[in-house]
Formats: sequence, C-alpha cells, structure tokens
Amino acid sequence: MIRGLSHITLMVTDLDRARAFFEDVLGAREVYASGEQGFSIAKEIFFLLGDTWFAVMEGEAPPRSYQHIALQIDEADYESWLARINQAGLEIRPGRDRVPGEGRSIYFYDHDNHLFELHTGNLAERLERYREGPGGHGES
Repeated sequence: MIRGLSHITLMVTDLDRARAFFEDVLGAREVYASGEQGFSIAKEIFFLLGDTWFAVMEGEAPPRSYQHIALQIDEADYESWLARINQAGLEIRPGRDRVPGEGRSIYFYDHDNHLFELHTGNLAERLERYREGPGGHGES
C-alpha cells in the first residue's frame, strides 16, 4: 500500500542557483548537500518545504511543459507571493481560465524550466465546485 509522497526530485543545471530559489523564493530549508560525495547519480541538495522533501540533482534541465508542481498558499497571501515571484525575476506563465470558487493560482518557471503553481484552493473545494457544474447552480 502506498503511504503517501516520499519526495520530489528535480534536475537542475546549477545547484547554487537552485539553492537560492528554494530557500529565498519558496522559503524551503536545506537539510543536506552532498558536496563532492557520490551517494547518488549526481551532486544533490535536499530541502524541506513544509513537510515535503525536495531533492535537486545536478544535470540537464527538462523542456518546458504544463507538467507542474502545485503548492498550496493562503488566499490572504496571494499578492505577497506574486510580488515575491516578480521580485525574483522569475517568468510568470498566464494561468488557465477558472470558474469562481476554484481558487487562484500563480504559475511560474524556475531557472531550469520547472513549472510551479502557487494555489489558494484545495481538493475538497475543487470537487465541491465541480459538483455544482459549469454554471455553478448545482448542474452536473
């Protein structure tokens, strides 16, 4: 039985730049850096972001796509996160059309083409909204 998410590993071209992104932009805490030690296939750094373990490994950046990692934020913090992303000079991608009640999102790329989403909603709210149907009046 799967017990949950263990970790997320991202390939990055520059570990120091990735460290700055995870710590300074996302507020993650570094818990391990391999340095020149070779426990894995490449040099790596581990971070905790909330309770989620992120690993970044030195390697080739992926091509851009809509595949993304969504992180939950509070609605009250939306504007401050938007300012933080802009201040970091990261490219913000226009979001998709949303229906009211679905939450708001900020989509942005890190320096290695990974798409992140900061989202104000949660799964329960999304499912409830979708049960209401496209018009939001209980249609299915």
